[in-house]
Amino acid sequence: MKLDHTAHGVYAIAATPFLPDGRLDLASIDRMTDFYVSCGVDGLTILGIMGEAPKLDAAEALAVASQVIRRVDVPVVVGVSAPGFAAMRALARAVMEEGAAGVMIAPPSSLRTDDQIVGYYRQAVEAIGSDIPFVIQDYPLTQSVVMTPAVIRQIVMDQPSCVMLKHEDWPGLEKISTLRSFQQKGSLRPLSILTGNGGLFLDFEMERGADGAMTGYAFPDMLVDIVRLSKEGRRDDAHDLFDAHLPLIRYEQQQGIGLAARKYVLPRRGAIAHETQRSPATALSAAARAEIDYLLERLGRQDARAKL
Repeated sequence: MKLDHTAHGVYAIAATPFLPDGRLDLASIDRMTDFYVSCGVDGLTILGIMGEAPKLDAAEALAVASQVIRRVDVPVVVGVSAPGFAAMRALARAVMEEGAAGVMIAPPSSLRTDDQIVGYYRQAVEAIGSDIPFVIQDYPLTQSVVMTPAVIRQIVMDQPSCVMLKHEDWPGLEKISTLRSFQQKGSLRPLSILTGNGGLFLDFEMERGADGAMTGYAFPDMLVDIVRLSKEGRRDDAHDLFDAHLPLIRYEQQQGIGLAARKYVLPRRGAIAHETQRSPATALSAAARAEIDYLLERLGRQDARAKL
């Protein structure tokens, strides 16, 4: 079930569940995995930023990946970004042996020039092996690395094992259009484009040519509906549903507390047992919790899934 350029739909970015004392919540990993699958997702992405991957040691990261991969029959993409290529290679080879569909690689924040970015991905492929399909994670708001469409095109054309772009530039609609234009003109081979940013721009991203979403909004089933409605050409229905969820999506996208907001909602949806983040972490204030409750109550009037 290796990842390729035809990947589409919703690949939910999964949280990593922790017990109140900070240990891995192994029971909730199964619970969470079943939740995402029940929402109709087409795949899962684990050990990303939302999965608090930097807070896990190597053994924990492999344990989480193995448990998820063995639990599902949908493709699983594993984040393997690391400060050095030795750790990246070890995790990438290990999760592929477990049955992962591919890996996701984010550029380190130290990269500044186009040549540095292209060179980094060349070295990453040399390290993990060209037989492993990989996803470029393009998230300049967090990674501080700006990848132009031309740079992405060069990486894709230079590295046949690059099969997907996780697009999280902001604003980024024109980038999607430019990449699809490259394809139409024959200068870019086929490439799956899944978008992030909590789904904040998914309504128009689908219309610009995205294949779906790869993000962690606490209502992945809504994302599934948006993608389906968009592909069916039901533009107004897609936008109406999106508009109903937009206040909560926006709230989740706040820098610093976004993960805390999602981990507050996910237990209420039955996805995980605890809202615990592993330290260092930012906790929600009582006021923030009340605001999320208010948003859920309002959303529940239009989407019964939010009646928690």
